[in-house]
Amino acid sequence: MLKKNESSQSPFKKLSRKISDLTRLHLFVAAGGRCEFCNENVMMHNLTQTKGVFAEMAHIVAFKEKGPRGNDGERPEDINDISNLMLLCPSCHKFIDDNWRDYSRKTLEHIKEAHEIRIKTVTEIGPEKRSAVLVFTSPIRGQEVSVRKDHIRQAMFPRYPISSKGTHIDLTGLKGSEETHDFLKTAKALIKRKISLLFDTDGEVEKAQHLSIFGIGPMVQLMILGAELSNKVPASLYQRHRDTEDWTWKTEGRLVTYKLTKIKTGGPTAPIVLTLALSGTIPIENLPDAYKENASIYQISLDEQTPNTMFLNQKADLEAFKAIYSKTLGLISAEHGLLETISVFSAVPAPIAIMCGRERLPKVHPKLRVYDFDHANGGFKFQSIVGD
Repeated sequence: MLKKNESSQSPFKKLSRKISDLTRLHLFVAAGGRCEFCNENVMMHNLTQTKGVFAEMAHIVAFKEKGPRGNDGERPEDINDISNLMLLCPSCHKFIDDNWRDYSRKTLEHIKEAHEIRIKTVTEIGPEKRSAVLVFTSPIRGQEVSVRKDHIRQAMFPRYPISSKGTHIDLTGLKGSEETHDFLKTAKALIKRKISLLFDTDGEVEKAQHLSIFGIGPMVQLMILGAELSNKVPASLYQRHRDTEDWTWKTEGRLVTYKLTKIKTGGPTAPIVLTLALSGTIPIENLPDAYKENASIYQISLDEQTPNTMFLNQKADLEAFKAIYSKTLGLISAEHGLLETISVFSAVPAPIAIMCGRERLPKVHPKLRVYDFDHANGGFKFQSIVGD
């Protein structure tokens, strides 16, 4: 029998499902108000966009030993500690617990840690990391192209878009073939109008003082785009990588080097040609007859590599091209004086095409008389003058 003042309580602490308000607050903050599994915003209904709390605080190690992962390792001293909790949307909570064999304690702890580190990192980014986003898309030989928003955010990090909308120049809806004069005339006008708004005094570039550029389309259109972009505001160009199918610059691997070669010297009044043989070769015999017979021909090519479509991987590779391209334009001007135009034949990735237009100095360098390869006829065809 128990004595009068002796406690009848069990020596084991009774577990409670109640999670403290402070723990609840810290979990929501650490998760950024998003499901730690699917990243869905749990502070808003995904269909009606009604504000609310559509989240559940899920135990990694189950509240009861017979629950999901209840005996996966040593049980936590405090089952309701934030280290054992994940903020989940109801569907992910059910999915994880129904498939508990596929989602071990270690796996969920890793997912939780990665999500919360990402939220912490992003929220620590200051306003100086904002950037205006410009996306340019145009069909390539009739095939539509696109750029995924999640790839944009991943590629830009640690910068982030100044707005969710950004500026998108899409030439898909323009009538006619992308190689015709009328198409390019309309495209130029559209590009000029959109860029003007982007660089307006109230535009996103003025607010962010930085521009992130994602472009994919025919070479001549990308050069036209580049020519409309001011080089007075810092900008980052991005490349879609064929192997990973994303836009994030790689940080490892052999850096690319380029070489400038003067292939042919013409007479004092001969036209000036610049070939950019990077993604593919540009045989002289494929040039129009006027250039094969009498022209001064300069070529920028890969040094110690054959031309290929996979060479541009790191941001430093793009910066190295910028240096040799500027040097080449300066050398041509020094050797031939003030020129109205030079003829450009290119096999290059999209960001290099944009850079060719952007890095040309209007008052110093000649305009670019751009040719593109005509697959139907197997030769180069004049497209447009860039820099008008």
